[in-house]
Amino acid sequence: MPIVCRLSIRTACLLAALTFPCAGTALAQKSKLPKPRQLDAGVTWHRDPATGELNPVAASDPGGAAGAIRVTTQMVPVTCSVHDAGGAAIRGLKRADFRVYDDGAEQSIAYFDVSVEPASIALVIDASPSVLRDSEEMKRAARALIAGLAPADQVAVVDFSAHTYEQLDFSIDHELINRAVARVDVRELLGDVGGSNIYQAVYLTSAKVFLGSREGRKAIILLTDGQDSGLGLTLDPASASPHPGAPDNRLTFDDVVRRLASADIQIFAVSTENRPKTMTPEWLALHRDKTLLAPAAREWNIPAYTLYLAELVRRSGGQIYFLREAESLGDVFRRIAQRIGVEYTLGYYPAAGRASAGKPGWHQLRVEVAGHPAASVIHRAAYYIPAP
Repeated sequence: MPIVCRLSIRTACLLAALTFPCAGTALAQKSKLPKPRQLDAGVTWHRDPATGELNPVAASDPGGAAGAIRVTTQMVPVTCSVHDAGGAAIRGLKRADFRVYDDGAEQSIAYFDVSVEPASIALVIDASPSVLRDSEEMKRAARALIAGLAPADQVAVVDFSAHTYEQLDFSIDHELINRAVARVDVRELLGDVGGSNIYQAVYLTSAKVFLGSREGRKAIILLTDGQDSGLGLTLDPASASPHPGAPDNRLTFDDVVRRLASADIQIFAVSTENRPKTMTPEWLALHRDKTLLAPAAREWNIPAYTLYLAELVRRSGGQIYFLREAESLGDVFRRIAQRIGVEYTLGYYPAAGRASAGKPGWHQLRVEVAGHPAASVIHRAAYYIPAP
C-alpha cells in the first residue's frame, strides 16, 4: 500500500510540474500568495502522563488530533546519502548493495528509491532581531536552493521569531515560493517580542506543515544563528529533557527530536555563526554514532546553542553548515539541493519474532553499503514509534 501511494503522488507531482509552464500567462497571474498563518496561535502543550509524549493541542482541536503523531504503516523509511572517502556522492547503487539493521538485526529491504520520488522541503527562516544583518543574504540563498531543486519537489516557507508563521504551504510554483521568501521580513517581526523560539518552530513545522500522509523524502532546511530562547538549553544534558519540578506541559529538545524521528524528517541547519574550532567535519563524522549531549561537552569549547543544532541534525541524518566559512550562502544551499537530489530511500518492515519489533519507543538504525568499505553512509541514527 505505501508503494502504491508513493507512485500516485509522484505521478501527480510530475504531471503538475510538466503542465504548469504550459498553462499560460493567465494561470500564472491567478497565483496568489496566501495570508501568513500563525502556527502557534491558540496552541497549548499536553504531555500524556502514561507515555510521556507531548503533542500541541489547538483550542479548535481539544482532542489534539491536529498535532498528534499517527502511525499509518509498519514500514520504516530510511533516507540516506552515500559518499566516498573524498566526500563525493556515490551514485548508481542498487537495492542489493545496501544492508539495513534495526536494533542490530538485519532487515529485508522491501522498498527502494533513488531520488526519483519528489521531496517535500520546508524552508524555515529565522526572522528574529539577532539575524537582521544576514536576512537579505538568507533570502538570496533561498532562491538559489529553490532553483537547484527538481521541478517536482515541493517547498513550503515558514519564518519565526517568538511566534511561527507559515508563509506558504507546499507548492511547486517557483514564482510563488520566491514571493513567499521575499515576504519574510525581520523588521516586521521586531515587535514580535518574546525571544527566538527555534525549536518550537521546527516542531510546529513538522506537526502542522507536514501534517497528513505526505510520502517520500522529507526535509526541513533551517536558517538560524541557533540562539534559542524558549527551551533553556545548556551544556548540561539534563536540560534537553523535562525539568524536575517544572510543569510537564512544556516543549523540550527531546520532544522535538522524537517528533522528527517519528515523521522521518531530515534537518539541514545553516548557522549564521562561526564554526567552532573543535567542530570540524572530521570531528562531526567521528561523533556521528554517539550523542553530542555528553558531560565531555564542557571541554569542547562549543557554545551550547551550536552543540544542540549539531545534535539535531545528527539525529535526523542531516548536516550542519556555517555561513561564515562559505563564499556565499547560495553556494551552501546549492550543495544542500545537490545532496537531496542524490539520496537513497530504503523501506523495510521490522522482522517479526524479535521482542523489540514494533514496540513503542526508540529503535537504533544502521545502514551499510556492500563492496564499498570506505563509504560513508549518512542517515538518521534511530526511529521512534509513538505509543498507541
